[in-house]
Amino acid sequence: MTRRTYDVAGFTLVLDKIVMVSGLFEAKNNEGWAFNVRLVSGARVAIKKPDRNEAVLERELLIKAIDAYDD
Repeated sequence: MTRRTYDVAGFTLVLDKIVMVSGLFEAKNNEGWAFNVRLVSGARVAIKKPDRNEAVLERELLIKAIDAYDD
């Protein structure tokens, strides 16, 4: 059985509640790099990392966790 949750940037996301993960983009005000996660409720979580490589890795790990999750 795979984990039902994923921890990132101080948030614990429930994998089966995620409906969208945006592409990586440069955050405003020199805050580094970011991607957004949209939940079934419509809420949006912005994940920001100071380093592009760190943001890419975190996004890829989240996508991998979603792909591995089975109900």
